[in-house]
Amino acid sequence: QVQLVESGGGLVQAGGSLRLSCAASARIFSSNAMGWFRQAPGKEREFVAAINWSGLTAYTDSVKERFTISRDNAKNLVYLQMNSLKPEDTAVYYCASYPVPYYNGKNSPRYWGQGTQVNVSS
Repeated sequence: QVQLVESGGGLVQAGGSLRLSCAASARIFSSNAMGWFRQAPGKEREFVAAINWSGLTAYTDSVKERFTISRDNAKNLVYLQMNSLKPEDTAVYYCASYPVPYYNGKNSPRYWGQGTQVNVSS
């Protein structure tokens, strides 16, 4: 089975925090890199963060120092801790699974979740 289920989205004021969670089926989590993407209204989906199977992380510049991606390999969970949220962070956030253990800046995910809405008010 292939399943990615996001949770934790919601409405928060600017400057606040949210933690997104993604529960993945073992088949697409084990030994694979995981990532978070987002899509704002009228914009294309964009990369936010990724974490290798080893724990090495990567972030888009706009979220560095504010967002932290992490994973719990024993529970097949990946998280996105979002601090100091800004209105421009408003988007649907998607969890994704890569078909390889690493993210190299060029490879693309194979599987996607349904997304969770994050709204940041000013």
